[in-house]
Amino acid sequence: QLLEAKASLSLAQAQHALQLQQAKAQINNMVPKKQFEQLQNTLREEQCKTQQLQESLQQQAEQTCRQLVRTQEEHEHLLEAAVEQAEGLEHSLRNAEAVLAERAAQLTDAQAQLSRNKLLIEELRGENRRFAMALQAAELKQKSMKEKNQLLEEQASALKQLIGKITPASLS
Repeated sequence: QLLEAKASLSLAQAQHALQLQQAKAQINNMVPKKQFEQLQNTLREEQCKTQQLQESLQQQAEQTCRQLVRTQEEHEHLLEAAVEQAEGLEHSLRNAEAVLAERAAQLTDAQAQLSRNKLLIEELRGENRRFAMALQAAELKQKSMKEKNQLLEEQASALKQLIGKITPASLS
């Protein structure tokens, strides 16, 4: 817009200079006074218009510059915020990756421990089965011993009775 306005201003100034030369040429050619005054008035009006146009263009240029500066500052702030956010996200990502790596290591350790525990459980189950079989055998042996013990007690009781019967008979 500024370039267009400057071009318009240059064009208006060139037209103005041309009109001024034409006016001088007409004066030199004995232009009537009334026409000369009209041309001078027209020239003054054009100069006023040119001055107003220059002022307007200057104001527009200043306003555009201020707006560009504000826009540039806003873009810089937005860019800084985006960079900070990206850095924060990158930091968060690195932290998350570290946590995930640590958790993966923990899970690997836990899986290894679980495998060891499964083997230990299988060993304990086998040992438990052997103990159960040994217990069962011991219980059977104990039962057999109880039965033998009871039989021996019965035999001992029978012997006591027999001895009790034999002893008075042998004494007499």
